Amino acid sequence: MKADPAAAPADSPACPSRLPGVAKAGPVSHAVSRVARLHRTAAGKVLKGLGLYPGQEFVMMHLWDAGPVRQSELIKAVDLDPSTVTKMLQRLEQAGHVRRRPDPGDRRAVLVEATDASCGLLTQVEGAWKQLEDHTLGGLDEAERAELARLLAKVEANLCAETADCPERRG
Repeated sequence: MKADPAAAPADSPACPSRLPGVAKAGPVSHAVSRVARLHRTAAGKVLKGLGLYPGQEFVMMHLWDAGPVRQSELIKAVDLDPSTVTKMLQRLEQAGHVRRRPDPGDRRAVLVEATDASCGLLTQVEGAWKQLEDHTLGGLDEAERAELARLLAKVEANLCAETADCPERRG
């Protein structure tokens, strides 16, 4: 009797697409977790070439779009631990990408803003995100890309509704 070649990889413990037993109850959740981890790793490699750590690009994106903001507002916007954001800002400040100063309206608060010197970084981050997008979605046509974006938006909405853990829903 001949073995079914399609069944062989699923039976192999070395097969990376094999689901762990417990994950069979949530194969999509398992796939999303794996994809998120791999995407973060790929982003880290692209950003390293710009002298950035993962997450710092989100801080810069917010500052480029919003202009000067209070550090407390920035922490809420990027949805990270305050100590993590503080460390990110220290590194970004040392690299000349951000400036922190007292808020003239409330001397206890700190304003954070992107520097003029960060404009070159903006172009580089934009290029890095395009490279990451091309790598991530390689092999998908425009219709598949649009459908994936639509489906991921629905998944995100489900998670936001379930957990109420979305930055845009916080006061």
